Amino acid sequence: MNAIFLMLMGLGAMALGYFVYSKFICEKIFKVDPNFRTPAHEMQDGVDYVPTNKYILWGHHFTSVAGAAPIIGPAIAVIWGWVPAFLWVVFGTIFFAGVHDAGAIWASSRNKAKSIGALTGDIVGNRARSIFMIVIFLVLLMVNAVFAVVIANQLISFPSATVPVWGAIVVALIIGQLIYRKLIGLLMVTIIGVVALYAMIYAGPMFPLALPTEVMFGLNDRQSWIILLFVYAAIASLLPVWALLQPRDYINGIQLFIGLGLLYAAVIFASPDIVAPAFNTEVPEGTPSLIPLLFVTIACGAISGFHGLVSSGTTSKQLDKEPDVRFVGYFGAIGEGSLALAAIIAATAGFATLADWQAIYHSFGQGGVGAFIRGGANILQDGIGLDMVLAQTLLTVMVVLFAGTTMDTGLRLQRYIFQEWGSIYNISWMQKAAPATLLAVGSCLLLAFGAGGDGSGGMLIWPLFGTTNQLLAGLTLLVITVMLVKLGRPMWYTLAPLMFLLTMTTLGLLIQLKAFYDKGDWFLFTLDIIILVAAILVILESGSTLTKQIKANKTAKA
Repeated sequence: MNAIFLMLMGLGAMALGYFVYSKFICEKIFKVDPNFRTPAHEMQDGVDYVPTNKYILWGHHFTSVAGAAPIIGPAIAVIWGWVPAFLWVVFGTIFFAGVHDAGAIWASSRNKAKSIGALTGDIVGNRARSIFMIVIFLVLLMVNAVFAVVIANQLISFPSATVPVWGAIVVALIIGQLIYRKLIGLLMVTIIGVVALYAMIYAGPMFPLALPTEVMFGLNDRQSWIILLFVYAAIASLLPVWALLQPRDYINGIQLFIGLGLLYAAVIFASPDIVAPAFNTEVPEGTPSLIPLLFVTIACGAISGFHGLVSSGTTSKQLDKEPDVRFVGYFGAIGEGSLALAAIIAATAGFATLADWQAIYHSFGQGGVGAFIRGGANILQDGIGLDMVLAQTLLTVMVVLFAGTTMDTGLRLQRYIFQEWGSIYNISWMQKAAPATLLAVGSCLLLAFGAGGDGSGGMLIWPLFGTTNQLLAGLTLLVITVMLVKLGRPMWYTLAPLMFLLTMTTLGLLIQLKAFYDKGDWFLFTLDIIILVAAILVILESGSTLTKQIKANKTAKA
């Protein structure tokens, strides 16, 4: 099959989902109100609560949720064949991710921009909140620790990406001042920012920068990059959102969409055939079953619990008008779905022959970022004549900027978790931004360097990311469903995806539990049990609340 047809079918279906389904969900189910006073206005403080133009906020939301995971997951999952991965990305984006992201922003905005963890306490109960926040903390710990490793590895493998990656921060700081102080219009700011970023991408191969590979201050190059990344993320998480987070995410979002546009244009001109099988009947030995592992391998790109953390953690605090929920939340999910679709195409049509593809996918877990960059660069070279090194630099910068903006937001969210714990347990010093940020960074570095000692310790718990992340998405949908029931509105548009997710995630946890037991990996085995028990407890608490509310609604009508 030609990749052009796959691209047109996928993008066409997602566009239909946005123009039709999202309009129905936001207007008829969430009933967004243009006159509702959002927390960004009600609680405006110039730091976290800042009313924001919907296009800028979309840039923040999209680039924050679209980390490396929507590339890694789909580019691994095609080992089962491109059809299952394609169907889950497309239908998952339309009926799961879009509803989840928009719903989380709406629910948080209607409750003073509380995080989904704190909201659980109000909607479900304090016991559920305590368990939920542990799951949230684990997801953030995994994301921050692992994405630092992903970024470090790409900067080591492609030193031509160093200048544009770090230069993007300088550009964002300048743009933040231009926008906030209203020195020039948004269109001109956008043009300046995009031109500056692409100029640096072009210059990157001319001025490759790498840290010394030998030990420096007792650290190798990867360890040094990881520490530098966390120092930057800590500073970024303490700055007002308008100073760096918003402009960085906005201009990265525009630049990254242009990058996606170039990749899709190259698909049209190169017209590559998909060499991977539609359904792979000869998967490598040791590959787990398609069901339920497909639905947790592709988390981001179809639906992701991390999105709920961003939606309720930072996005809802910047929502200018409630109808913006549709553009920011649902269209943000469409953006991530289009990235996941590009990853599928690059990882299946970016190779000359089936044998070349099989050489990459020789065991489960192979592919990922490497397959996306290699396959995508081949398509860019064949389709629009881009130099191979420049094409690899462009795609590497895309991956790193996605991961970097997610890490920025993730560390800020982790800081919020520590501050919320400080508030819950009356620990005054933990409620302050600086100590909470140090705890967030310290926990990530403890995992990264304490487990294995080489900075990649976060990879130890990454096998549980998919299931934990999807569990979080299910629980977020559960909170939204309970809220809808309390308001007397239809619940099936969130309850149906919720039931599917919880079923697949629970099965996934059980399968992983057996795999960890067989390997004798007692650390992951224990962590799997903790997450499984937490899921069951929150489901029971939420189910009880949901049942009581349905009965109360029936009694009230009677």
